[in-house]
Amino acid sequence: MADIKYAAYICSGCGLGEALNIAGLEKVAKTEGKMAVIKNHPFLCNAEGVQMIKDDIANDGVTHLCIAACSRRAKAEAFSFPTAAVSRANLREGVIWVVAEGGDHDEVRQEMAEDYVRMGCAEVKKMQVPAGKVKESSSKRILVVGGGMSGMTSALAAAETGYEVVLVEKTGTLGGFASNLYKRVPFSSPYAEAQPTGAAELAAQVSGNPKIKVHLNSTLAETAGAPGRFVAKVAQESGSVTEELCGAIVQATGFTTYDIAKLPELGGGQANVVDQAGLEAMAKAANGSAIKRADGKEVKSVVFVQCAGQRDESGSHLPYCSGHCCGTSIKQAMYFKDQNPDIDTVVVYDDLRVPGMGEDFYRSAQQKGVIFTKGKASKVTGGDACKVEFHDLILNEDTTAEADLVVLATGQVPNAGVDLDAWTEINTKAEGGDAAAKEQRTALETTSVLKLAYRQGPDVPQFKYGFADSHFICFPYETRRTGIYAAGPVRRPMDMLQATDDAMGATLKAIQAVENVQLGRAAHPRAWDLSFPSARLEGCTQCKRCTVECPFGAIDEDEKRFPVFNEERCRRCGTCMGACPVRVISFENYSCDSVGMQVKAVNVPDEDEEKPRILILACENDAYPALDMAGLQRITYSAFVRAIPVRCLGSVNTIWITDALNSGYDGVMMMGCKRGDEYQCHFVKGSEMAFYRMSKIGDTLKQLGLEPERVQTQEVAITDNARVAQLINDYVAELIEMGPSPMKGFG
Repeated sequence: MADIKYAAYICSGCGLGEALNIAGLEKVAKTEGKMAVIKNHPFLCNAEGVQMIKDDIANDGVTHLCIAACSRRAKAEAFSFPTAAVSRANLREGVIWVVAEGGDHDEVRQEMAEDYVRMGCAEVKKMQVPAGKVKESSSKRILVVGGGMSGMTSALAAAETGYEVVLVEKTGTLGGFASNLYKRVPFSSPYAEAQPTGAAELAAQVSGNPKIKVHLNSTLAETAGAPGRFVAKVAQESGSVTEELCGAIVQATGFTTYDIAKLPELGGGQANVVDQAGLEAMAKAANGSAIKRADGKEVKSVVFVQCAGQRDESGSHLPYCSGHCCGTSIKQAMYFKDQNPDIDTVVVYDDLRVPGMGEDFYRSAQQKGVIFTKGKASKVTGGDACKVEFHDLILNEDTTAEADLVVLATGQVPNAGVDLDAWTEINTKAEGGDAAAKEQRTALETTSVLKLAYRQGPDVPQFKYGFADSHFICFPYETRRTGIYAAGPVRRPMDMLQATDDAMGATLKAIQAVENVQLGRAAHPRAWDLSFPSARLEGCTQCKRCTVECPFGAIDEDEKRFPVFNEERCRRCGTCMGACPVRVISFENYSCDSVGMQVKAVNVPDEDEEKPRILILACENDAYPALDMAGLQRITYSAFVRAIPVRCLGSVNTIWITDALNSGYDGVMMMGCKRGDEYQCHFVKGSEMAFYRMSKIGDTLKQLGLEPERVQTQEVAITDNARVAQLINDYVAELIEMGPSPMKGFG
């Protein structure tokens, strides 16, 4: 093992030299941090300062260094030294920008800065340089599941970027839902007329591209492996099975329309009442001529009923808006007006939603004579003369419209595969010998899309309403299965233009995934991270908490029930580390010790000094940036807090809480992302797991003779810069009123 040499580099730029005693910080780094090399520089991030550090690494044998300057979120490129372990002490955003100047503030500000230097020195001593695990045999091919507009766009985008693609389509032709449309809502100027779908032309480009291998009449029989080495067994309708090695997967399996038969009150199942897909078939058959009903009668009057079985608050139908339906009804109403301006065409809507340039399309329809009536339909009667009973929301009266044809704007139902919550329950019963559950499991297996060979289930988890898991704010396209990305209406309701844009985004994510695997790096959001988890198995109790709580299915068990880590699936969130009750799981540069030593490095004043100490464990994705932004805007908060960024709140091990309280800290505040249905946790379940664990810590606090209020968990968004400062100040005031911790002096 090479000799280890520690160094501390302290910046005096950006006002640090004027606000802090740099010599005092150097003394702390030397006497308490035990750093072998201590240097300061007036502008550490400039070329001269960075070169000084590089020279010490190359010529003086420095292997571990603490940079005391700005936040670790700033100057990351300048302070990147791949061969050295690096910690960052946040003196700028975390100290001088958030603590007021003058009088006693100068003293507590210096104390705060000295603590951060102690913490940075303590952290780096428990860090190693991650080596990464590069799989030389990994594949960069992209597997696209689904041959509709989203799937074809994804395949073509990847191929044109230089990547080989395998496209699997369950039907005999490419095009998906779009191939059944007569025309599409306009997606280019002047946005006044319906336009050709372009599906056939796109299908021809895909079929003719030498980098795209197309499997028609095919489905996935099994998908095993991980990013860089997914092995997909493609089952043809003929019965043959082909194995394809791929690096990442784009699931673009689209949607089916909501079953019109579930809407008998709106005429579903009755003669001359169709859904939008049914009308498209009629329009396509007419090809610009008169649109005729199933009985051959030419349509002279038509009523469109919006939100049919959608935005339903009763729980009987779809609770959401499908996004495209208003634009689609406008398009279809114009089919009639373009063929014959005298056809009575009425659109009954509750809210008309046409985002983007849809307003121009709506105005064009008005000019052609399409009538838009704000109302809520209550009953539709089919037959030779259909009737639509609705409440006119403008006139506030009940009325009836008659027509030759009624078109229901039903919604999108995602083709996302198996609901894993149902799968887990049924699979558990089946493994217990329940015969009925075994039959249910078999039935579910037939509906699976990806047929994943994962212990967590055969498909990606589902978000609200059955869409493939992907949060639209924080990480669109990402799913809880690393290297698998959702695109198009399987991810959320959308129109065709949005679906093709979506496919481009998912493809870029897939490309990022295969490139990162080649370099041994993590996937988003820690795309630079070469670390990976390991377990000290001699201390493992085989409790399986790590395997169960991993949000990404990255941990399995061997035949002895010890954890087996899958680096390519791992996102490096550390949730497994937080879950481990015996603390045997760690990363080279992030561990129970690397954080625990920071906690213990803080100088906790005695009770009579009346200077409380509060530990903040802040999520690096939302809460810590919010703290930095508070500093950037010079929003002051208490100098009694000491903040440590953590990869995810899910990585917080309760030993850090216990150590802090035993050391005399007066309180611990955890700041994580929003959880629940509208979660913003970049690691999906991390914040939720942390809240759950902390809900059980009350008994431990009581045993220590401490008030439960001394530990708080807060949800913080990245934009909460003002709120985060207020949370800190309110909490400090609450702890001061509560009084000092009775554990002071026992640490």
